[in-house]
Amino acid sequence: MSSLNLDDFSDLIQRPDSTVRRAAEERRAALAVAPGALGRLDELAEWLAAAQGSVPVRAIAHPKVVLFAGDHGIAAAEVSARKPGTAHELVRSVLEGASPVAVLARRLDVPVRVVDVAVDCEPESLPADVVAHRVRRGSGRIDVEDALTAEEAEAAFRAGMAVADEEADAGTDLVVLGDLSVGGTTAAATLIAALCGTDASVVTGRGGVRIDDLTWMRKCAAVRDALRRARPVLGDQLALLGAVGGADLTALTGFLLQCAVRRTPVVLDGVVTAAAALVAQRVAFRSPDWWLVGQASGEPGQAKAVDRLATDPLLDHGVTVGEGAGALLSLPLVQAAAALAAELGGTPPPADPFDGDTLTGAPAEPVDPAVGDAASGPATAAG
Repeated sequence: MSSLNLDDFSDLIQRPDSTVRRAAEERRAALAVAPGALGRLDELAEWLAAAQGSVPVRAIAHPKVVLFAGDHGIAAAEVSARKPGTAHELVRSVLEGASPVAVLARRLDVPVRVVDVAVDCEPESLPADVVAHRVRRGSGRIDVEDALTAEEAEAAFRAGMAVADEEADAGTDLVVLGDLSVGGTTAAATLIAALCGTDASVVTGRGGVRIDDLTWMRKCAAVRDALRRARPVLGDQLALLGAVGGADLTALTGFLLQCAVRRTPVVLDGVVTAAAALVAQRVAFRSPDWWLVGQASGEPGQAKAVDRLATDPLLDHGVTVGEGAGALLSLPLVQAAAALAAELGGTPPPADPFDGDTLTGAPAEPVDPAVGDAASGPATAAG
């Protein structure tokens, strides 16, 4: 795209390959394990096959956690349990390996990437690769002013697109997407309320660090006031993000849409990523076919957004910590679905010839159930 025209995404984004999905279903039906016996794992495997354009589905070899970080000016209205301007503490905790998502990622051997688009700290205090896509320092207070200027909104959106391209070019085959923000759930609730036509109290939750009743009432008031500013720009998604979103939510939206363009599957975490997904759905109606919702965070706004996206979370463990941790917990489930689809009824992967005493030969070629002959390689989606 030479200029940022969101309408282009409707033409650029296609659904995962339905022909490949049918082939995956036929292959699954031919196995000895009864259809339906693996529950949602079958559905996940067929979704992955269509996204990859491959039957049998390939293992998820290069997943990555990507976290967009930013501060929100609305935190100054005392709507969060965290102090305003402290997103840098969340970033440093991840970078130092001390946060929940960092611990889980280390255990699962998944790299974590943090992208600072609007953290309220000196850029020199964070690594250069983290601040490479920074748009501004913090975002405006959305109950009384725009979060971003029009130029900043476009820059944040393009930053998200650039990160998606970087990950696709690097070979990332599944993204676990999260946020590191202070005040972000208030902005997310505003976007969801605006897009779903609901009142503030319906979508306003208590955040990752639970807030008391008085703070919740202040948060509802902030969402209500921000909604008044959002409604006049509902028809322009970029203007909406600039008015009441913030740099991180805008970058998340650009990232999700460009991942769909690049055919990169994404697992969403909590209410912030759900809000960005809802905006992205308005831009390109086929884009949600490339995403999974990893977990139910307990936030009412996320539940509203997930219902609008017409999907169901993979897990419901009551994880409210944010930062992609809940979504990362669902990754082994997706990987298990891929492994079962690839190996059930076929030849298991060869053992490492240097691991133990058994030396194995090359694996058998995959079989296309539609023709019954050895396929020359995995099927690929057209175009």
